Amino acid sequence: MSLKRKKIAAVLLVTSLIFVSVVSCVKPYRPSIVTSTSNYLVVEGLINISDSTYIKLSRTVAVYAATATKPELKATVTIESNSGNSYPVKEIGNGLYAAPSYALSVTNQYRLRIKTSNGNTYTSDFADTKASPPIDSISWKIDNNQLKIFANTHDPNNSTHYYRWSFTEEWIFHTDFNSNIITDGLNVRYRTPAESVYQCFAGDVSTSIGLGTSTKLSQDVINNALITTMASTDQKIGIRYSIELTQYALTKDAFDYWTLLKKNTEDLGSIFDSQPSASIGNIHNINNAAEPVIGYINAGSVSKQRIFIDKTQLPRSWTTPLYPSLAFCGPDSLNCCPPPNSAPGYMPPTTNQYVNYKNLSTYIGGATPLTPIAVVLVSPPNVLTNNTPIIAAPPTCVDCTVTGTKTQPAYWH
Repeated sequence: MSLKRKKIAAVLLVTSLIFVSVVSCVKPYRPSIVTSTSNYLVVEGLINISDSTYIKLSRTVAVYAATATKPELKATVTIESNSGNSYPVKEIGNGLYAAPSYALSVTNQYRLRIKTSNGNTYTSDFADTKASPPIDSISWKIDNNQLKIFANTHDPNNSTHYYRWSFTEEWIFHTDFNSNIITDGLNVRYRTPAESVYQCFAGDVSTSIGLGTSTKLSQDVINNALITTMASTDQKIGIRYSIELTQYALTKDAFDYWTLLKKNTEDLGSIFDSQPSASIGNIHNINNAAEPVIGYINAGSVSKQRIFIDKTQLPRSWTTPLYPSLAFCGPDSLNCCPPPNSAPGYMPPTTNQYVNYKNLSTYIGGATPLTPIAVVLVSPPNVLTNNTPIIAAPPTCVDCTVTGTKTQPAYWH
């Protein structure tokens, strides 16, 4: 071996030994917050001066806990004004507390008082009341293969400057297969129109924090604040979609709180992103000032606006995949929707799809009962026997009520 190669080999050996030594000395890092059993109070909501007030109370849970939420029950919740008046907020279930519209004055300051079942009392700070100006419009545009939705607003009094948005959304969708037959477990018959489970409604609420500020502008105007983005293949925009936007006016302190919360929950991804920091709200335990409380309560009014977007308004090339799960699983997976033989351009059904209607409770690869789709051949016509072959698939592929509802929202048009 040449001297040069010997030197390289020696360097590699030393490097390997150092690496092994370092690795063997490394101890797993378990941050205290992961294993903490602290039971911090979480307060969400707004003291609405012109409409019903809703306050949600819950407790933090460990990241490894079996349940994602822990509602705070049997608390006594009251709205208090700086003029000495108080207004009850009644428990309505599952950690949610509500009060009717008390027509509160915009000139007063308000706070929340919470007495929990364990005897602790929490109050938020008195804060200035902020009434939201109207939403000017909800706009949207096509950006490559995405649909982007924006908020537009302004305050002619030039006094808001800090905004937050949340939204609810609903849409129509249909299943991969349209079933025209139904079974009661013993017999199979053709579905009536009322029994159709092909098309349903579904909905969701925003999980991101939408914020905007006009402090750097000469006028209190917000143009095209991004609210949400959807891919061209998203099921939500496959037929008809609706979004209702809620706008909140914030104080500077409230805006800072929500900005910090957004950084801690949404903007973490690499060492170059925002690092976690304490989200200090305006709610305190008057029995123990050192106890952390999560949440920020302010008073004001909100503005709302709803729009609808139809498939016909979007590019014709945008199509929701007919069988979106086909590429991600094998033909025997319970999460697959393999196409029936009648679908041109797709693979024919596997043998386990052709079943006798008496055997719908069995399925190769799992025990989930199949849902019938259609008969393969009926002879004589419209006569179903024990030996009638049918095409069947998992319920998620056939029955829209598994993930949605057939009840149309009252506002839908």
